[in-house]
Amino acid sequence: MKTYLRILSYAGPLKWWLVLYLLATTLGTFFGLVNLSMLIPVLRVLFGQDDLSTTVLASQPTFALTITYLKEVFNYHLIHMMASHGRMSALYFVCLAIMLSMLLSNLFRYLAEAITALLRVRVVRRLRQKLFDKVSHLHVGYFNEQQRGEVMARLTGDVQEVEHAMAYMLRVFLKDPITIVGYFIVLFYIAPELTWLALILIPTVGGGVGWLLGRVLRGATQSQAALGRLVAIIEEAIGSMAIIQALTTRLYLSDKFSKENERYQQLSFAMLLKNSLVPLLSELLGVLVMILLLIYGGKMVLLGQSSFTASTFITYLIIFAQSLVPVKAISKYLGNIQRGLAAGQRIFTLADTPPAITNVPNTRSIHALQQGVAFERAGFSYGNRPLIQHLDLTLKAGKKTALVGLSGSGKSTLLRLLNRQYDVTEGVIKIDGYPIQEYRLEDLQQLIGLTTSEPVFFHDSVFNNITLGRSDIPEEAVMEAARLAQAHDFIQALPQGYQTVIGTGGTGLSNGQKQQIGIARAVLDRPAMLIMDEATSALDSTTAQQVQANIDQLMQGKTLLVVAHRLATIQNADEILVMEAGKVVERGTHETLMRQGGLYKSLSVLHS
Repeated sequence: MKTYLRILSYAGPLKWWLVLYLLATTLGTFFGLVNLSMLIPVLRVLFGQDDLSTTVLASQPTFALTITYLKEVFNYHLIHMMASHGRMSALYFVCLAIMLSMLLSNLFRYLAEAITALLRVRVVRRLRQKLFDKVSHLHVGYFNEQQRGEVMARLTGDVQEVEHAMAYMLRVFLKDPITIVGYFIVLFYIAPELTWLALILIPTVGGGVGWLLGRVLRGATQSQAALGRLVAIIEEAIGSMAIIQALTTRLYLSDKFSKENERYQQLSFAMLLKNSLVPLLSELLGVLVMILLLIYGGKMVLLGQSSFTASTFITYLIIFAQSLVPVKAISKYLGNIQRGLAAGQRIFTLADTPPAITNVPNTRSIHALQQGVAFERAGFSYGNRPLIQHLDLTLKAGKKTALVGLSGSGKSTLLRLLNRQYDVTEGVIKIDGYPIQEYRLEDLQQLIGLTTSEPVFFHDSVFNNITLGRSDIPEEAVMEAARLAQAHDFIQALPQGYQTVIGTGGTGLSNGQKQQIGIARAVLDRPAMLIMDEATSALDSTTAQQVQANIDQLMQGKTLLVVAHRLATIQNADEILVMEAGKVVERGTHETLMRQGGLYKSLSVLHS
């Protein structure tokens, strides 16, 4: 129930919607019962069991909010109709009343369905948005610990299951119980002794249905988990298809997919069998109760031991049969709801995951870099594996600093710590003398520009991929950033220029063109500090040098951090830091490091 109420909370303020839903449901049930209750006078008129025309009421009954009052009012008009115009006119009168009550019943039921549909789409939209926002705020390490396909499954498949469940939740937990209560009020009014017998029999035979529903819930949870693993394999395969085909690993992947697919099939099949058995068992038990009531009540009528007539007994059985419809619906839809609740629990596990990187209370604002960045005995371990150890270094404001080292030396980790994608596990990183955690994350993101060897691209125009969809950037500013990245000419040559739509991942662009657009994006806002992580590795040496020269000119008086294997692009750096095994092992200018003849010189020879 806790999960159910939490799902409903995403519909927003529910008070008045629920009041309106309850009112529509109650009125729909009421007029539906009026339809069925009309069967008694219809049977009396048709079969002449009671000559109502001989009993003329002198005046209309006194108003009261009771079933008896409604019955007496109807009988009053029916008696007068029969007395004045005969049985056929009375029959027409009853049929007209049935038609009117049916119209009102369906009208209110439709209103209840419309409210359900509105709440359903609002819940799904807000739940999906909440999840997407949560995922976008989680730290990078979360996606290293969790399969991306699992996250995708919760955003897609699990939300879809909740949407399906929402179609039945209000019905099962509000509408059907109200309907059942309404039916049994009328049944008690017609024949209390039969209704007490029914209330004794129904819980007795319904125990098996409850047990089976528990089995369905366990199966639903296992099935949703298996689906998440299946989507994870699909996501991995699609994201790495080029490598998979090149390495001829399709058979391995196909076998892995086949095993998980078969497991999902088995779990789903078992759950569907149980789910299908629930309404069948419910219907069988309902028929059993009907037979017992028929035997007991029929015996009373035939022996003249009952307080009701045969027409009343027939109407009672019809109303009781109709009361089993919502009971059957509850047992039928509870399986779907259980599956939706299982999906909801998985969704809320993700939604409740606390982000590891957050703003601390009383954060500072920062919009310019005055002194620089200092790593003081900084360390970072991923699990039990140290990636940065006792790191001491300073990136001076207004200077160009280069970072070099072999793969795995800790360069990328250092950049992620500087961007607060991770926080240090020991020591501290300070910006202008204050720990980096004291600054607002939003300010840090604006302070530091970043471009990498593999920039991210979205299925959108080149223009929007540079501005990232911001509408406040003038076209001339975008073109100027593209010129700095030596990208303006090839962008203009595209079919629609800057409005040319490129596919996800930059489909249709070369690796070098992707990097140039990524650089244009990074320099667009003229950040106080710019990080270039192998940002020109796919460019030819001439273009790379020209781009680097443009950026050096742009960043004069600002802070520039360059990570590069191509050492020719960093020879003019104010300071070069050489990393190895998570530590800075050499530092100095290009000339100084070359004279030392250490690791930097070896790297220079290696990449020459």
